[in-house]
Amino acid sequence: MNLYRNFATQDEIDKEYNLEAAVPDMGPYVEFFLGESERARSSLPCTLDVPFGPTLDETMDIFPANEPGAPVLLFIHGGYWRILSSKEFSFVALGLVERGFTVVVSNYSLCPKVTIPEITRQSRAAVAAVYSVIEQYNGDPGRLYVSGHSAGGQQVAMLAQTDWAATYGLPSSLLKGVFPISGLFDLRPLRYSWLQPMLQLDTESVRSQSPQFHIASGGEPMLVTVGGNEPSELVRQSKEFCNAWQGAGNTARYWEQPGKNHFEAIQGFTEANSPICTELQKFVQECEST
Repeated sequence: MNLYRNFATQDEIDKEYNLEAAVPDMGPYVEFFLGESERARSSLPCTLDVPFGPTLDETMDIFPANEPGAPVLLFIHGGYWRILSSKEFSFVALGLVERGFTVVVSNYSLCPKVTIPEITRQSRAAVAAVYSVIEQYNGDPGRLYVSGHSAGGQQVAMLAQTDWAATYGLPSSLLKGVFPISGLFDLRPLRYSWLQPMLQLDTESVRSQSPQFHIASGGEPMLVTVGGNEPSELVRQSKEFCNAWQGAGNTARYWEQPGKNHFEAIQGFTEANSPICTELQKFVQECEST
């Protein structure tokens, strides 16, 4: 009997889903994230640790565009819901501010201190807060986009399945577009992985927090991307989620980044003329031309 799809053992699942073990050495990527994020905070105007919720972890770092009325990108970091913070992902602002975006990087509490459903609540609260304050930072609340990497990709997919009017009294069309990067959309395999002691997934949390299981019509436009050199399960999850989003009658486009592994898939945010910044700007133009 298999645990998930054709995977019979935890070792088989871990081989596909242990993303740190999928690269020869994490050191250069850690150095990149830390160094480039420090460069972003020291070279760009920014307001750090803006609170948006009742807990100390609920803060956001805001990098305003140079001109008012800018499109806004809220970015949610990865780390399998258990490590890292907004501070390791400040580098996302480097290329996008140069392209005229206001960028917000949100922070959240980590497992096992909290559950994934609580992280999703915090991410939704971050969106509501950005909408209410972003004009102070040259952002247009009517041009709000969300993106996230890895676990953050799961989070932004959950944001795309939020009833903003019923829950927050905000416009139902609050989000103009969603850009998950190397996301996890079906959490079932993680229950049988080395992550389970930290994530404490159960049947209900797997069901409620797997975006793949809640796709409906009327969703926001979506650009789904993944690195071509990521584990095959990550590529499959992105393809299947994009296809299902389209299949429900929503607008979606799949973009695979040739030769990029899981961590390289977001490094291009440091350069305004990189493929990922170019594709994101193209996506925004597509969303705003319809």
